[in-house]
Amino acid sequence: MLDTVRDIETPEGVELGLRAAGLPVRAMAWIIDFLIRFGIDVALVVALTPLGRFGVGLMFIAVFLNEWFYNVLFEVLRDGATPGKRSMGIKVVHDDGTPIGWSASLVRNLLRVADFLPTCYAFGIVTMLLHRDFKRLGDIAGGTLVVYADSLSAPPALPEVRPEPAPLALSGTEQHALVRFAERANTLTPERAEELADILEPLTGTRGETGIRRVLQYANYLIGRR
Repeated sequence: MLDTVRDIETPEGVELGLRAAGLPVRAMAWIIDFLIRFGIDVALVVALTPLGRFGVGLMFIAVFLNEWFYNVLFEVLRDGATPGKRSMGIKVVHDDGTPIGWSASLVRNLLRVADFLPTCYAFGIVTMLLHRDFKRLGDIAGGTLVVYADSLSAPPALPEVRPEPAPLALSGTEQHALVRFAERANTLTPERAEELADILEPLTGTRGETGIRRVLQYANYLIGRR
């Protein structure tokens, strides 16, 4: 895998890149949201407790709603992002890249109880580390994915070099891999780009920067440039 990008094709035939968010950035977003929820809970206690038994009962209801529906309301009404997620540049979407709905958000958030077991979100953390898209149980059950908010975009244009046909017949999967490498070439470090291009030495017959350029030439030919 070059990165955590998942390719999703829309019904219109447009391919979008969904870059899955990993554990560290999601943990930071959770901490920010936890502090916000805690602040709201404290404000509710201070404001409602002086009202006596009625106020205490109202306080318990308000705290319950805040703890269980804080994430749901923000995810559905604020484009998949709670304040914590928005501050970290991530959001929740359906697996197909569409905006998250009520049912999916409810499922993923109600299952936080299971993810918390046996303590400190241990089950959820283990599940995220084992899943290729960093999904916890709630995401798996709800059919949701946490992605970077800037990831719902068309792939970048290929660097333009003189196109050349590949010397060998390539399968559809191999052609797609070459084009995807070319699309991401400008985002890779030179060392990483050379490392990946060197894998294709049997195809390109060369290594290093020359190998990278040869792959880019093949990719430009594959997309129809002449």
